[in-house]
Amino acid sequence: MKYYLIAGEASGDLHASHLMQSLKKQDAAAEFRFFGGDLMTAVGGTRVRHYKDLAYMGFIPVLLHLPTILRYMRMCKQDILQWHPDVVILVDYPGFNLKIAKFVKQETKIPVFYYIAPKIWAWKEYRIKNIRRDVDALFSILPFEVDFFEKKHHYPIHYVGNPTAQEVREFLQKSDYSEYSDYSEKPIIALLAGSRQQEIKDNLPAMIAATRHLTAQYDIIIAGAPGIERSYYDRFQQGTPVRLAENQTYALLAKATAALVTSGTATLETCMFRVPQVVCYYTPLPRIIGYLKRHFLKVRYISLVNLIADKEVVTELVADTFSVENIRHHLETILPGGPQRQAMLEDYEEVHRRLGDSYAPDVAAQQIYRILNNNQNN
Repeated sequence: MKYYLIAGEASGDLHASHLMQSLKKQDAAAEFRFFGGDLMTAVGGTRVRHYKDLAYMGFIPVLLHLPTILRYMRMCKQDILQWHPDVVILVDYPGFNLKIAKFVKQETKIPVFYYIAPKIWAWKEYRIKNIRRDVDALFSILPFEVDFFEKKHHYPIHYVGNPTAQEVREFLQKSDYSEYSDYSEKPIIALLAGSRQQEIKDNLPAMIAATRHLTAQYDIIIAGAPGIERSYYDRFQQGTPVRLAENQTYALLAKATAALVTSGTATLETCMFRVPQVVCYYTPLPRIIGYLKRHFLKVRYISLVNLIADKEVVTELVADTFSVENIRHHLETILPGGPQRQAMLEDYEEVHRRLGDSYAPDVAAQQIYRILNNNQNN
């Protein structure tokens, strides 16, 4: 069968590449064409555009690059029509992908599947009407989404397990992950400041400032994000002993004592490595955003760890609570001997339990292939 996949950022590239590998197990004749990154390219098939051409976030960056985004959206639509795949598989990235879903549903009879459901439980819940209208099957990797979609909105979904949880387990089963033999023997504090340049610019300076007083005791190491050049980090490291580890986040977390993490998949990865963390997320207009978060946000938390646990396991410093002083204070509470460290580690175990142990890409690929076969036979 012919599979057309669209991933618009680094995490989507990772998850889509694993799904492609699993689809090849189910379908020896699988052909792939995609918007994605280097990891998807390594699996095989034809890459139409790299996700870096699409990876803009925030109102202003999106507005400034709107002509580029619209041009690639037109390219994607035309490419789908010309190649005519058996299925279009969307991977997260809802701003772009839901528009593609609408087009495919209006203009073709190609089924649209969504792997890694849009996080409409946090914001833009009205998008459920688009999903109901344009998406034929939705595959979720977060257990709490089942109640949201099925009980609240009566839209059936498939919970397939969590790929991040399984990826971390597989990494930890390796016999050797000692990439940091060249670093000192000091314990490590990891800084995971996001996967996009804007996130890094907003969050990393405060993270570095909050750890400045700890550099004699700890190695402070930035987890370099895929697709971000080393030179981009230079301005933040200049004049500090802070190091950069490029594309080795898992190896870094495997050795870390604690971490400062920008909200996103990285919070869950840090939990799976059982590394105590503080979640830090800068926003413009912090007082206004803080008010809106408290009074209008659909969910109580922004980090996946807290959402899955349905309680505050990790401290979230967002909007008006984001400051160097607050980051420093809460970091100290989770360092060895800190009053919150052990409680956080114990709460992590419940998160592990709720995620389960199935391998999400394999489960999703089995279900995708079965649905497509059933459709062809009917």
